[in-house]
Amino acid sequence: MVYAELDSDMQETWAVHGFYPTMEWMPSSDAIVFWAKGKIFKLDIASETTTEIPFHVADTRQIYPPLRGTVEVAPNTFATKMVRYPQPSPDGTSVVFESLGQLFIKRGESLPERLTRGDHEGFDYSPIYSPDGTSIYFLRWTDDALSTLYRVRTRGGTPQKMALIKGQYDDLAINTDGTELLLRKRRGSDLLHPNFGNKPGIYLYDLASEQLSFVTDNGDNPHFGPDGRIYLQERNESAEGRGSSTAVTQLVSVNRDGLDKRIVSEAEFASEMRLSPDGNYVAFINQFQLHVAARSKFGASLDLDAAKPAFAIRRASKVGATYIAWSPDSEAISWSVGAEFKTAQLDTLMSDDYETPVTGNNLSMQVAHAKPDSTVALTNARVITMDAERSVINNATVLIKGNRIESIASGDSAPAGYTEIDLAGKTLMPGIVDAHAHGPYAGGDIIPQQNWNLLAHLALGVTTVHNPSSSAKSAFAAAEYARAGRILGPRIFSTGEIVYGAKSTSWAPIDSLDDALAHVRRLAAQGAISVKNYNQPRREQRQQVIEAARQEGLISVAEGGSLYQLDMSMIADGITGIEHNVPTLKMYDDVHQFWRQSGAGYTPTLVVTYGGLTSEDYFYQNTEVWKHPILSNFVPPAQLQARSVRRVTAPEEDYRDDDAAAAAKILLEAGIMVNIGAHGQREGLASHWEMWSFARGGFSPMEALATATINPARYLGMDDDIGSLEAGKLADLVIIDANPLDDIRNTDRISHIMLNGRLYRAGDLSEQVTGTATLRPFYWQTTPQGAIR
Repeated sequence: MVYAELDSDMQETWAVHGFYPTMEWMPSSDAIVFWAKGKIFKLDIASETTTEIPFHVADTRQIYPPLRGTVEVAPNTFATKMVRYPQPSPDGTSVVFESLGQLFIKRGESLPERLTRGDHEGFDYSPIYSPDGTSIYFLRWTDDALSTLYRVRTRGGTPQKMALIKGQYDDLAINTDGTELLLRKRRGSDLLHPNFGNKPGIYLYDLASEQLSFVTDNGDNPHFGPDGRIYLQERNESAEGRGSSTAVTQLVSVNRDGLDKRIVSEAEFASEMRLSPDGNYVAFINQFQLHVAARSKFGASLDLDAAKPAFAIRRASKVGATYIAWSPDSEAISWSVGAEFKTAQLDTLMSDDYETPVTGNNLSMQVAHAKPDSTVALTNARVITMDAERSVINNATVLIKGNRIESIASGDSAPAGYTEIDLAGKTLMPGIVDAHAHGPYAGGDIIPQQNWNLLAHLALGVTTVHNPSSSAKSAFAAAEYARAGRILGPRIFSTGEIVYGAKSTSWAPIDSLDDALAHVRRLAAQGAISVKNYNQPRREQRQQVIEAARQEGLISVAEGGSLYQLDMSMIADGITGIEHNVPTLKMYDDVHQFWRQSGAGYTPTLVVTYGGLTSEDYFYQNTEVWKHPILSNFVPPAQLQARSVRRVTAPEEDYRDDDAAAAAKILLEAGIMVNIGAHGQREGLASHWEMWSFARGGFSPMEALATATINPARYLGMDDDIGSLEAGKLADLVIIDANPLDDIRNTDRISHIMLNGRLYRAGDLSEQVTGTATLRPFYWQTTPQGAIR
């Protein structure tokens, strides 16, 4: 070895731009010139000595101000946006749809009305009209019974339950004479229930006998064709979502026994395909837009990607499309964008002068934001406010009315009319805001009544999550369920689907500002507050996404992608912030000056650190995660213990989370918002690992707490409502049995959580004082799995 102080190279991440800056021999071959520690050195081979080659560059770069927004976190009412399963009536005069787990019907221009009468357990989904328009069939989900099948009269009323073998079902369809249904039986899932998934696939359901008959084990989106055959969609599983020369989405047909498979159409990146009832057209969603193609009279398979197709093909949508629905006579096609339900007549659509409908049938509703009517006084507590002065108030009384903080003062007693909760010896901090929180909200599109993943986050003090890559149909629906009090969990915000630059079924190619605007408007219509600018390959494409977000009033966060050059260009172009750590780990003064003057935020996601072993690995090694007194109550043992019991161990110097944190510390001191982002790695607990790793990198306890509270709240534009404990802000707070300012590792010693003014005990999330709600047992708690270890 001739030199031992090189910076870390890219061997433990992907080296798209090489493993290390280039080295070069001097012409005399007696010395090597190389880069290290932010400087250039010359190494004399004979003496093995190094000499710094001094250099200085004075330069300027144009930097655009980062996108900033303001989000009203908990208005008194909100408009529903993520309307799901909209289906037009056979005569086209009404629309049935699901919102907040309930079915509604909108007749003509009237306001939507509930379809089913009375209160009931569970969430309704996948409605379908009978061909005569007199009835609607639908599925209902409960965590105990799983999917059940119902029929209700279109005029509304009490639904009739029908026989159905216990399981998880979706994708209802009906034949033209109203005698049979098609539906898909799903495999078991860890989120919903791992059991009752025997022989998954497509099934026929006879409405007279209420009996199932198996068709095929492959495919989804089943529907009937005009020829008595069953049509469904398939995709090469080995390349699903990634795209390749061999992976295509196909619309196929099979007979009633699942045999005699025939290919109707195929497209490499299509996400949904549906045959018209008369069999003459194929509707498909490609790159989030709805297209319609005319079929050959001879029934030949359609290559929907053909550069010069021998058949007519038209784009129906402009902003985006979900939930394809044909009229029974195939003369009209409908789709939705958020709460807008749009329809085009087929003859107009296939003509040269077609114009996409600008507006549609608005299915949005104004809904009350759930909140308590309680008045509570939290007394004798230490309060870490995270206000501008980082005040700590001892022996404090916090008055809470409804879902907001009225006042915080030292020494005050509880006034008349307030229920006092004595918190002597305990510490209050603001609810944790996880700026980069992936996680499941549904199994397919089925939203559980008790999402153990969300509940684990809440029990560990995470009161707000921002997911920068998710399914719009599940994330935004679950967010509305939570706001309306239909499910318990943190406040949910998201980008929805990423604006993805790689060829896949999620590909969002950007070739103009109009392309970018279409994607951003689709996401905003569905409920997005932000846009994930994800690995668009060219700089002007990324700039167009940022500009589109700016025009539509959204923020834009960047997939860092372990690409230093991409990160720097995004900072220059006005990105709200970089997600994932810069892979070089160390950064030097040129970057510090550049980043400081931009104001872009930084969410390094230390639990998945690029460049070496991660924060997650570190805390698996150094703590007995499976024994955590809160986490173990909310995560299935098979999920928790498989990762945490037999874990990787390595020397301390192999971990890189503290190095990435040390680099972030310099940015923090330069005024950059540095945030936690637990990446959905270990439900709720990883948010604490993020704070603890920041402390390992040199953050003070107060600075580490800021990364989980006020910093991400400011980053997301929510600091008027959350992020600190101050009068007028929402009552989202964590009650801790110890003081995290003494030891940051005390943050997970949680006794209670308050979310939106409601107080919950951390161990079981039973509501205390402000109500009496309790959770039902999870599926594993009534089975032998619950006794593992």
